[in-house]
Amino acid sequence: MELGITGKTALVTGSSRGIGRAIATVLSREGAKVCVCARHLEPLEAIAKELRSEGAQVATVVADVATQAGAYSAVDSAVRAFGALDILVNNVGGSGGAGAFDVASSEQWADVLQRNLMSAVWCSQRAVPLMRATGGGSIIHLSSIFGREYATSAPYSAAKAGLIAMTKEMAVDLAPHRIRVNAVAPGSIFFPGGSWDKRQQRDPEAVARMVREQIPWGRFGTPEEVADVVAFLASERAKWVTGSTLPVDGGQGRAF
Repeated sequence: MELGITGKTALVTGSSRGIGRAIATVLSREGAKVCVCARHLEPLEAIAKELRSEGAQVATVVADVATQAGAYSAVDSAVRAFGALDILVNNVGGSGGAGAFDVASSEQWADVLQRNLMSAVWCSQRAVPLMRATGGGSIIHLSSIFGREYATSAPYSAAKAGLIAMTKEMAVDLAPHRIRVNAVAPGSIFFPGGSWDKRQQRDPEAVARMVREQIPWGRFGTPEEVADVVAFLASERAKWVTGSTLPVDGGQGRAF
């Protein structure tokens, strides 16, 4: 299927590893010009080198998008690199080890909300006027199935639920400007160095039991399976899809 994103420009936050890296890879292989963004340069240079060897146009930007200044800088850098911004993928996130409501500290609440919710707010704030001026664009937030149902981390669940709510509000508000806004809600995704990899190393029996009992397909999802859905939502093939949150979880979630 031709997605129609050849020549489009994209910024993917948190794209040095895991889901973000997979999204940047899929978008570039579909012909988009991609700006990869993370807090550290070395892993960004590694993915940029790999994609450039395939003929892709890739720019790198080191920024902490969990700060307003960093988020604005990331968007500005993508525009400087490619002259426009057609696709924004707000991928940065993580629970940061924060637990239940009566356990998580004020510092953990602030950190998790800034990384998962405010990073998307700030990147989108900077990107929307640019997209509006050029006739439209596509914004995709990375939420979670745990923004739709119970999770053991109250700050993480609240932040991801906030992303889902913001997705609908933005989609309605920005429709007149031809800016589509959607979210993807992954389930449990495994990749080397990720949270499930670390948990598996600590307690392989507990993780195997979780997979067996909670994921109907009996395995973790992969970053590439999430990335393929993001690429579709970013594309012309999804031009009548906006305001939606699409689970990518192998049936793990139980919410309607």
